[in-house]
Amino acid sequence: MAAEAVEARLAELAAEHALEPRAVEAISRLLTLVATDPTAPTTVRQLREAVDVHVADSLSGLEVPAVRAAERIADLGAGAGFPGLVLAAALPAADVALVESVGKKCTFMARAIDAIGATNAEVVCERAEEWHDGLGTQDVITVRAVAPLSVLAEYAAPLLRLGGTLVGWKAARDPTEEDAAARAAEELGLGPAEIVPVTPWPGVTERHLYLYSKLMETPERFPRRAGMARKRPLGA
Repeated sequence: MAAEAVEARLAELAAEHALEPRAVEAISRLLTLVATDPTAPTTVRQLREAVDVHVADSLSGLEVPAVRAAERIADLGAGAGFPGLVLAAALPAADVALVESVGKKCTFMARAIDAIGATNAEVVCERAEEWHDGLGTQDVITVRAVAPLSVLAEYAAPLLRLGGTLVGWKAARDPTEEDAAARAAEELGLGPAEIVPVTPWPGVTERHLYLYSKLMETPERFPRRAGMARKRPLGA
C-alpha cells in the first residue's frame, strides 16, 4: 500500500469514526514513527499493515459508547501504544494513561507522545497491579493482546471506578475462557460480559470486544501481588 493509499485509508477511518483532522494527523505521525523507529516494540511496522492491524483495530473501541464518553482511560500493557495512543488522538478531552512495565516500551511511548503531540496522554511505567495511584479512578480500562480474559478482569477491576467499563480486544471466541472470566468477574465485582463483534478492516474475521461493567466495589484483597493473576488465575 503506497503512502497515498494509506492516507486514503486513514480518511476512510476518519469518516467512519468522525475523527477530527488533527486526530488523523497525529495518527499518521504515529504510523510513521512505528515504521521508521527501530525500537518500536511491534512486529507490524509496514504502513500497509499497521494502518489496519494497529489503527483500525484500535479505533474499533470507539464503537463502545463508554469509550467515547470516558474522561479517564487506562490502557494496560500498552506496548507500542495501541489502542491507547490512537484513542488519545481520537479523544482529546480524555486523559489516557499508558500503563506498561517494560522500560524500553515506556521509552518508546514517551517519544511517541512527543512526536504526535498527545498532551492528554502519559506513560505509567508500572505493572497494573502496582499502580496504586490509579485505584478506583478510571472510567475505562482498555486491554489488547495481553492475557486471558480472567486475568484482564483482575488487572482492571481494582482500577475502575464504580460504573466503569473494561474493554478487552480478543479474536475468536473461546467458551472455556469466557466461562472462567465470568466466574472471575463475579468475584471482582464486575457484571457479565457483553460481547461485541467488530470488523475493523475488510476481510478480518473473528474479532470481538469484551465489555465488563463494574457493578460493585472490588474486594480489598485485590489487587493481588504482581504476577499472581497469571500464576493463579481466578475462575480456573
